[in-house]
Amino acid sequence: METKEAQPIQLISLVVPFYNESAVIDAFFREVPKVLASIDYSDYEIVCVNDGSKDDTLAQLSAAARLNARIKVVDLSRNFGKEAAMTAGIDIATGDAVIPFDADLQDPPELIPDLVRKWRDGHDVVVARRIERSTDTFAKRQTATLFYRFHNIIADVKIPENAGDFRLMSRQAVEALKRLPENRRFMKGLFAWIGFQPAYVDYARRPRIAGKTKFSGWRLWNFALEGITSFSTLPLRIWTYIGTLSALTSMLYALYLVVRTIAHGRDVPGYASIITAVLFLGGVQLIGIGVIGEYVGRIYVESKRRPVYIVRSVFQASGGDE
Repeated sequence: METKEAQPIQLISLVVPFYNESAVIDAFFREVPKVLASIDYSDYEIVCVNDGSKDDTLAQLSAAARLNARIKVVDLSRNFGKEAAMTAGIDIATGDAVIPFDADLQDPPELIPDLVRKWRDGHDVVVARRIERSTDTFAKRQTATLFYRFHNIIADVKIPENAGDFRLMSRQAVEALKRLPENRRFMKGLFAWIGFQPAYVDYARRPRIAGKTKFSGWRLWNFALEGITSFSTLPLRIWTYIGTLSALTSMLYALYLVVRTIAHGRDVPGYASIITAVLFLGGVQLIGIGVIGEYVGRIYVESKRRPVYIVRSVFQASGGDE
């Protein structure tokens, strides 16, 4: 009688940045480990990255890790930002598949088994795509749509629309991601840059269970600038065209003045028009310098080769209950 060969156990790593998330930690550990434990032929680890929290997030994470040996707590030396914290977790995760995940549970953990099934079907990247964002404000939905469309028009690397950080990556994809040396990291763009044709799992985003978002309108604007300048040089190149157009316009206007003066004689200089032209061109030049400054600033930061993050400690209990 033939015996069915046992399927190997695969390790699933969930990478979760935490910054002042003490209000959601209890609910997170009530829901997420149960979902991960329900996946057949797999074990799991939860890599919790404390990104310099000022509340008792670290204490709660450490307490959870003492009860469950599959929880690993990575404590960064200060607040480096979500992109750096996510990078730290991905670097430390050891799973056959790695899933970045938000602590606020707006992305449903029940979707994780679907991501794993797609991965086992042979996909190196499985992206969770939002098809409904009623929990976001109208302004946030519209600006997000505009950002994705504008970014994908000007950048060579296209970012899937309405796809956040929630996705599954195979070990091969993770190792490719770890080879990217940027200090200023726009993770959505880096996820797309490494390639690997993705599969998609659609879902509706849930309301945040507690706490409040750490991304204000100003931070989202700067985040969008980071994404645009990280993956496109078109904002630099466009000033060549603006300068050329301005020069051609001034030459045509000069030619017009010469012809008019020959035809009608010398006219009285117009000081208002001169001031307007000077202020306009000065403003255009300052905008161009600002765009160049954005790129020079990135070069300056990258040239220092500072680490993306610094780990103060890593805690994982040697035993515990599921």
